[in-house]
Amino acid sequence: MEENTPRSERSGGSAGDHVRKLSPEFVVDALYQGDVEILGQILPSSNVTFLSRIVYVDVEFLAVYKPSQGESPLWDFPEGTLCLRETAAYLLSSLLGWPRIPPTALREGRYGIGTFQFYVDALAGANYFTWRSEFQNELRAIALFDLLINNADRKGGHVLLDRFNQIWAIDNALTFHVEDKLRTVIWDFSGQPISPAHLGNLEELHEHLADAGDRYLDLDQLLAREEIRATKERLIGLLTRRIYPMPDSTRRQVPWPLV
Repeated sequence: MEENTPRSERSGGSAGDHVRKLSPEFVVDALYQGDVEILGQILPSSNVTFLSRIVYVDVEFLAVYKPSQGESPLWDFPEGTLCLRETAAYLLSSLLGWPRIPPTALREGRYGIGTFQFYVDALAGANYFTWRSEFQNELRAIALFDLLINNADRKGGHVLLDRFNQIWAIDNALTFHVEDKLRTVIWDFSGQPISPAHLGNLEELHEHLADAGDRYLDLDQLLAREEIRATKERLIGLLTRRIYPMPDSTRRQVPWPLV
C-alpha cells in the first residue's frame, strides 16, 4: 500500500497488484466514504459476514462487511460490540505501527452499522502453523499486540500470509475485556524479552494515552471507560515486566479450534 492507482491504469495486472499500492490512509477514507456493493455472504462464519466491493474516486477493492446486528451473542462480551472492538484494535495498531491489520472502518451498511475491513487476498491453506518459523518478527509483534488488547481468540487461521509475503492479523473482535481473557496459539516467545523497538513504541503509546486521559483516537466512542483503563494497566504491565509472559497453567489459554 503505497500510492493510489486509477482504474484506467489497472489493465493487464492481477487483481491485487493495484490494491497493494494504496496507502492505508486512502483505504480508510474509501471504506468510510466509498460506494458499497454487497457481493454475497461469506460462509461458513460464526457471525454474519459479507464480501463487498468498495468504489471510491477512481479506485475499487474488496472489503469484508460485518454488521453489528449479525453478531452471535456471547455470554462474556456485551451484545453488539464486536465491531466496535475490531475498530478499536485497528486504531491502536495504526498508532503503534504494528502489527499489520487490514484498514478498518465503522460505518452504516445495508444491514446497519458494522465494520468494513480491507479484504486480504491470502494464500489458500497458509496459516500460522504452516509458516511460523519464517516470520518470527511479525509474530512477535502480533503476540505482543494480543497481550495489550487481551485477545481472547487468536487462532492460527486469524494470521494470514498474502502472495506478497506479508503477514496480516485479522479477526480482532474478541478483545479489550476487563477480565483476563487471553487465548492464543502464539506462545513461541514465552519468557523472552520484548524487543527495544517494540518497547519504544509501547512507551510512546503510554505517553499519548496519559496525555489524552480516557479520550484518544475516539477510543471512548468504541470502548467502555473501564475497558480503556484496563488496556492502560496492561500496557503499564508490559512496560514494567518487559518480557512475554508464560501461559497460565491453571486455565485454558489456547482457542478452539486452533485454526
